[in-house]
Amino acid sequence: MNIALTTILLFAVFGILLFIGCPISVGIVISSIVTAVSTLSWDQITFITMQKMNSGVESFSLLAVPLFILAGNIMNNGGIARRLVNFAKLFCGWIPGSLAQANVLGNMLFGALSGSAVAASSAMGGCIYPIQKEEGYDPAFATAVNIASAPTGLLIPPTSAFIVYSTVAGGVSISALFMAGYVPGILMGLGTMIVAFIYAKRRKYPTSGRVPVKEALKITFEAIPSLLLIVIVIGGIVAGIFTATEGAGVCVLYCLILSVIYKSIDMKSFMKILLNSAATSGIILFLISASSAMSWVMAYSGIPAAISEGLMSVSTNKYVILLLMNVILLIVGMFMDITPAILIFTPIFLPIAESLGMSSIQFGVMLIFNMCMGSMTPPVGSVLFVSCGISKITIEQVTKTLLPYFAVLLGILLAVTYIPALSMAVPTLLGLV
Repeated sequence: MNIALTTILLFAVFGILLFIGCPISVGIVISSIVTAVSTLSWDQITFITMQKMNSGVESFSLLAVPLFILAGNIMNNGGIARRLVNFAKLFCGWIPGSLAQANVLGNMLFGALSGSAVAASSAMGGCIYPIQKEEGYDPAFATAVNIASAPTGLLIPPTSAFIVYSTVAGGVSISALFMAGYVPGILMGLGTMIVAFIYAKRRKYPTSGRVPVKEALKITFEAIPSLLLIVIVIGGIVAGIFTATEGAGVCVLYCLILSVIYKSIDMKSFMKILLNSAATSGIILFLISASSAMSWVMAYSGIPAAISEGLMSVSTNKYVILLLMNVILLIVGMFMDITPAILIFTPIFLPIAESLGMSSIQFGVMLIFNMCMGSMTPPVGSVLFVSCGISKITIEQVTKTLLPYFAVLLGILLAVTYIPALSMAVPTLLGLV
């Protein structure tokens, strides 16, 4: 079977399975096996598929993924979110629609701590939305702000998305990837704040007023232990004191100690957190395992090279090709969660990006930024569903309000794609590249 038919077969079977509601990981395995049947015997397929699935998760770095998931769940239930919301409100009280601005800052801070867009949208939405509702905020506006800002947690470290990408991309420095995410993540948050400010100004939403100095000091003092987590974990990883996996373990321990001190967690709730974290980790690790098999099938069949040749045949202009890659990834992000997207499309697009002079670090940031935007769009966007569930409004109600945020973030995505310094300046300054 020629490469074109193999490519069509692989993605057609995978697409059909997704359409009929098959779990993504199972769809990946089945489509990989169906495609491999065209070139290998059944005995070979069985042996190699199991081998690749096993080796795909035999990585010390990947141990950080379940640990960061556990840390995020402890934070979400350990009283940390409320302290971060109060701290964020200190900086936004004088701005129209101050609660919306606090939502953005809170998502940036909590996302930087938990590394999870879903955890951030759940924690911040649950804390702030009831207050916004009481003060007369439009539910669609309040929900859109939370949706647009929560994905900053996928870019601002520590984030498991970069760890997964590092593994697939052949061991790209996790420290460099973490530092590369800061500027794009902050720009994402600032872009959301600007749109929210314009909207709030037109609607004449109130300010919260300035907090008295004594209360501000109290709020800051309460937030400092949570904020120190960023310094300890990221500082330790970048300084080489411990690896990303060891840093994730430190993160779990620190969050657990804080939660015990805050008296916001007991043995019963901790066991529930462990079970939820294990279930989520199992899903993600099985996705990684399944995608390893698909990556091998694609490489064996020559699919990445065929797609590369197809893109190069459209244009020889690097800017056009990068634009096409972004369009494809944005569409993929609407239908696929971040982990399988990273696992499937990194082997396809990274060689193309590197041939155009883009570093693997910058490509990783661009890829994850695309998936950030995918997480806030229908039909699959996880952050979209979580945020709408919290505010109890439909996706149709929030979509129109979400469009200006999407437009601004699209502009930032293109800037990240075409201006290497936005992602490379910080790791270069720190001597990580």
